Amino acid sequence: MSRTVEASHLPVRRTLAMLGIPSSTYYQWYARWADGGVDALRDTSPRPRSVWNRIPDEIRDAFVEFALDHEDLTPRELAVKYTDEKRYFVSESSAYRILKAEDLITAPAHVVIRAADEFRDKTTRPTELWQTDFTYLKVIGWGWFYLSTILDDYSRYIIAWKLCTTMKAVDVTDTLDQALETSGCAHATVVHKPRLLSDNGSSYVAADLADYLDTKGMDHVRGAPHHPQTQGKIERWHQTMKNRVLLENYYLPGDLERQIGAFVGYYNTRRYHESLDNLTPADVHHGRGRTILKMREEIKKQTIRKRRLQHKAAAA
Repeated sequence: MSRTVEASHLPVRRTLAMLGIPSSTYYQWYARWADGGVDALRDTSPRPRSVWNRIPDEIRDAFVEFALDHEDLTPRELAVKYTDEKRYFVSESSAYRILKAEDLITAPAHVVIRAADEFRDKTTRPTELWQTDFTYLKVIGWGWFYLSTILDDYSRYIIAWKLCTTMKAVDVTDTLDQALETSGCAHATVVHKPRLLSDNGSSYVAADLADYLDTKGMDHVRGAPHHPQTQGKIERWHQTMKNRVLLENYYLPGDLERQIGAFVGYYNTRRYHESLDNLTPADVHHGRGRTILKMREEIKKQTIRKRRLQHKAAAA
């Protein structure tokens, strides 16, 4: 290149323009050649040869196998589950990159709603506020059924649910009876019973429900009309549940009920919730959250320490 430019009868700038080489690049090459000869002109990778925090190949392969065994999980959920079960920290971004490299990232099969504009008075503990609502589910040959749910606002834990044939106040009170029994509030002496948050549906404004809540010592809060975001958490639960449960058709109410029960168990105890710092609702509801987060932080520190040692050993 240098000889070509030197032999040209044209000025250097015009010669470089004809060759399509910026003058700054040419002079950088010339300086490298002058300092180190032809060897100095060899291409070098801008990346370091070794990165101390790189996930070892055997861990990457193990993570891919783990992902193939849990195809229903997102990269975020896989990263958390792998860290918890294998005691080796893998970040969400690393999980995404590994799966992307293996062509295991697919577009989402559905779009879920966002729980935006949440209830203004933030809860600070479980069993402080319960959200409740109905949603529709169809059984072929039987018609529509209505799922009544009681969800703990703080932990998003499903306290109780009932598959109903109507949406009357008695269906709400039956679900609340189950929730009070399950949570222990029916028998334990507590300073404040949980408040109930609902919309303004006919079953929730009924006098029978008001009398029931009064006898139980529970306050009732209703969301603003035409503003379902106030109950964003239970609306999100409905969307999440339907995205899984309604993948199949149901011909008997019992089949639908069993599938809902199975998903409630999965949702409460196995599904990592992003808004709960990747804990499950059961972890938060039963007070295990801080211990689990502390354990994960320790696993992360140990993993990083191990990668540093492996890097030093490889560089020695």
